[in-house]
Amino acid sequence: MTEGATGFLAGRGTADITGEAAECGMLGYGKADQHTAGIHTRQRARAFAFADPAGRARVLLVVCELPLMADSVVREVLRRLPEGYDASNVMLTATHTHCGPGGYFHHALYNSNTGGFRERTFRAITDGITEAALAAIADLAPTVLRLAHGELTDASVNRSRRAFDRNPAADRAHFPRAVDPQTTLLALERDGELVGAVNWFATHNTSMTNRNRLISADNKGYAAHHWERLAGVDHLAPTAPDLVTAFAQTNAGDMSPNLGLAPGTGPTADQFENTRIIGTRQYEAAAALRGEEVSGAVDSRTTYVHLSAVEVGPEHTGDGRTHRTSPPVGGAAAFAGAWVDGPGFKGFRPGANPLWDALSRRLVYPLAPRLRDAQYPKALVLPAGPVNRVLPVVQERAPVQLLRIGPLYLIGIPGEVTIVAGLRLRRTAAAVLGADLKDVLVAGYSNGYVHYVTTPEEYDAQEYEGGSTLFGRWELPALCQTVAHLATALRDGVPVERGVPEPAVPVRRRHRHRGGDAPHPGRAFGDLLSFALIGRRATASFVAAHPGNDLRRGGSYLSVGRWTGDGWTRIAGDGDWSTLFRWARSGGSTSVATVVWNVPPGTAPGRYRLAYHGDTAKGPFTGVSGPFEIG
Repeated sequence: MTEGATGFLAGRGTADITGEAAECGMLGYGKADQHTAGIHTRQRARAFAFADPAGRARVLLVVCELPLMADSVVREVLRRLPEGYDASNVMLTATHTHCGPGGYFHHALYNSNTGGFRERTFRAITDGITEAALAAIADLAPTVLRLAHGELTDASVNRSRRAFDRNPAADRAHFPRAVDPQTTLLALERDGELVGAVNWFATHNTSMTNRNRLISADNKGYAAHHWERLAGVDHLAPTAPDLVTAFAQTNAGDMSPNLGLAPGTGPTADQFENTRIIGTRQYEAAAALRGEEVSGAVDSRTTYVHLSAVEVGPEHTGDGRTHRTSPPVGGAAAFAGAWVDGPGFKGFRPGANPLWDALSRRLVYPLAPRLRDAQYPKALVLPAGPVNRVLPVVQERAPVQLLRIGPLYLIGIPGEVTIVAGLRLRRTAAAVLGADLKDVLVAGYSNGYVHYVTTPEEYDAQEYEGGSTLFGRWELPALCQTVAHLATALRDGVPVERGVPEPAVPVRRRHRHRGGDAPHPGRAFGDLLSFALIGRRATASFVAAHPGNDLRRGGSYLSVGRWTGDGWTRIAGDGDWSTLFRWARSGGSTSVATVVWNVPPGTAPGRYRLAYHGDTAKGPFTGVSGPFEIG
């Protein structure tokens, strides 16, 4: 598309990417005992394709309700996309829920509580992302794009204020409340009707705590689902939805939704209600925006950077000297976890860790001056670089991306970027491109995962985020240098060197699914065990089979039915906010499924029933409750 031309082709699609709902370690909080035991809300991928009127220049954005984006997932999805879509113009980005099933990485660190690689979850994720992406590509049609910006100040708090306050006054002045309040909306319209929307806002997707065992898309998932449901979208319907909305991440590295500065504390003391409130605030801020119609080019640049060995020029280091990044090392503060969202391992804390500090400063750094220049004052705990040579544990080659959609620029970073680190990346790109700063966003959690990105000043505080900045204090300057290179190439219309991608990691399939389902003695699968209607909550328990027998991707383990006179009509499934699906073993091979329906306000009076849908090796079965009345 030529500069100054108007009009875009755009398309959207969505699909279920929910993995194993039982006995699968969750990814996000790193807790060994946090394994899936049902579904709070399903996870979805929402894809948006953009092209110039001739369809020559294209970009594809897929917002995935995942804890993290894995290099393994990116490889598989790109392999299955049509010609013209590759690593240069496809952005797969995660919303960073901490309550999704793990085991879909090929790097070992992220499968530590899953029993190894989980083929079922990996396939659910990659099949769903591919399905959503292909739907968006097939849906490409003339579309009006509108871009708008607003402010949202009551959905985030800085969880690492001690580190933030180390930044120069000029950077801190950009964020007077120590949060990034900018909320950005890209709206897709056809015939004057909204058909798609992507919102970017910086807050962690950690309203659900590390005590939760139900799969949840958390606050950003609620915002997207709520908007779509208000428009009448039924994700279990066989037809494509009329509206697809996504709530994507940006530089959320030090932004928490836990406004009380402790897990599950804010705005209320209930994690489910916190999820709804923070999600609602993001939805309301986004839905209130209506920008001007935009025009411009569609373009992209991507390169792979070996973050273990980047020579960073003095124009980016801040001290007028050349420095070099180092192989990845996890610090003691990283193992402490982010206390505001959920503590990590006992024996570690943010900031000072006397034993590890002493070992690093007295034994390691004196013998390795280059390591000291890159990593000091980090208390070194996990030397991931050397370990990678034996067993790949973390990603070292980072895809850095720059996408353009009219006046909007997205900087794809495979990590968790703090707001001031994001500001520096944005300023770097905006200065080269001559763009308005508000139109340049960091798209964190995109195309892979290399942990955190902090400013050198924040790094020195060695809070959780600094301890998790694996490649040292020059990591952000290295990324700024790369972004400047991409922006220059995009501005000048020239290609960039692709670089060398992360080596393919062999899959280690250690996990084996526990089989051997059996009904309770004297019972059959699907038999009703109990039912209660207390106030506005209906609960039914059934003789169950293991949910891993069929993930029911695109379907549901439960349904809420309403009697219409002609039969039972489904009004909710396990992806809806009003329902919960719980599963638990009751013996060696026996189990119980519990279906909960919190009757929403405004529900029409009438006769209702709950149903559980399960699967054994012999096939599917259904159990139903008796009918009950809602007045």
